[in-house]
Amino acid sequence: MSSPDIITLGCRLNIAESEAIKQALTDKDGSQDLIVVNSCAVTSRAVAQTRQAIRKASRERPNARIVVTGCAAQIDPKIFADMPEVSRVIGNVEKHQAESFAFSGNDEEARIQVTDINSLKETTPHLIAAFSEHSRAFLEIQNGCNHHCSFCIIPQGRGRNRSASFDDILDCARKLINNGHQELVLTGVDLTSYGQDLTSPSNLGELVAFLLKKLKNLKRLRLSSLDPDGIDPLLMALITEDERIMPHIHLSLQAGDNTILKRMRRRHSREQAIELVASLKKRRPEIAIGADIIAGFPTEDEEMAANSLRMIEECDIVFGHIFPYSPRQGTPAAKMPQVHTPLIKERAQKLREAANRRQAEWLKTLVGSRQSVLLEGEGGRGHTPQFAPIRLSEAVEASGIVDIMVTGTDKDGLIGKKL
Repeated sequence: MSSPDIITLGCRLNIAESEAIKQALTDKDGSQDLIVVNSCAVTSRAVAQTRQAIRKASRERPNARIVVTGCAAQIDPKIFADMPEVSRVIGNVEKHQAESFAFSGNDEEARIQVTDINSLKETTPHLIAAFSEHSRAFLEIQNGCNHHCSFCIIPQGRGRNRSASFDDILDCARKLINNGHQELVLTGVDLTSYGQDLTSPSNLGELVAFLLKKLKNLKRLRLSSLDPDGIDPLLMALITEDERIMPHIHLSLQAGDNTILKRMRRRHSREQAIELVASLKKRRPEIAIGADIIAGFPTEDEEMAANSLRMIEECDIVFGHIFPYSPRQGTPAAKMPQVHTPLIKERAQKLREAANRRQAEWLKTLVGSRQSVLLEGEGGRGHTPQFAPIRLSEAVEASGIVDIMVTGTDKDGLIGKKL
């Protein structure tokens, strides 16, 4: 089979959509001479990394056509169309249409094919049928976002909230399980907004309950990033009571100071976040908490930065995703008084160091425990239910979900032996 090379930057949703693109284009004419760059726009650095990836791909395969898509392409297609390495720029609507990647040889073909993402009203049209190279499969249930956080450019790249139907999600989940995937990850741009736009409005808790009831042979279910204010009571009960939902929750916290949270236009407070984690921990003590935190948001002073730093301990964050703030043109935050870049880097480093220390302490508590691990690919590597990375100390022929005794830690995570 011939298939295009796919270069993916950014979030899990991009990973899922890149797989859909690959499946749609496999064995299509010209696919072997095609490179697709699925871009990210979450930070200025992500855009710069997209441009670097394009130049590198062109150097390695100078005769290939390069098509750029994704959020950065949707928001600012001209900066990519002006790159001599790029053959075409297509938007987040067009990337799910196989014909957008076809070349007829006509020099008059539009170099930029990007439509208004906000005109898209229908539910998500491109749920993933299967992953070809991963033990874990990502299932897109929702796209777009109706919130307008002051720092975020993503609604301009993804459009408004659009949810897939229960039945469509169930159908795709069954295909994934039948293809051998033992763990599914529900993903989207704003996962906790799922269902609000459906003809009969629903929510994420009701969807998860539906899937768990219908998919008796589903062994493991994970949820991608959740807004703290969007975890409804049913979802809370399922996360803390159903063992098929993995005990690992990633929260979109962004900051630990109430003034900064208000200026970010977030919908939760510091106190609500702490209370949420305390409730999760009380009801399911083994649960691992991850969180996104932005360092150096405009107007952030030392006290505000200290409040965010303390959240690492107060919310027991063992997976800290730390982002140095960078202004995105077209967002309200870009017009606010900015923190000096060296100070942003310094605060980001402090957050990373605190998160790394907390993770190292937590990993040590798992030594001596028995873990059910999903092995992923070759090399005897995988993740525990809490998503702690682990590798087998001895080479063994094993795949799927295996029982492992944790024997130690190293710089990459846990070490264990198969039981």
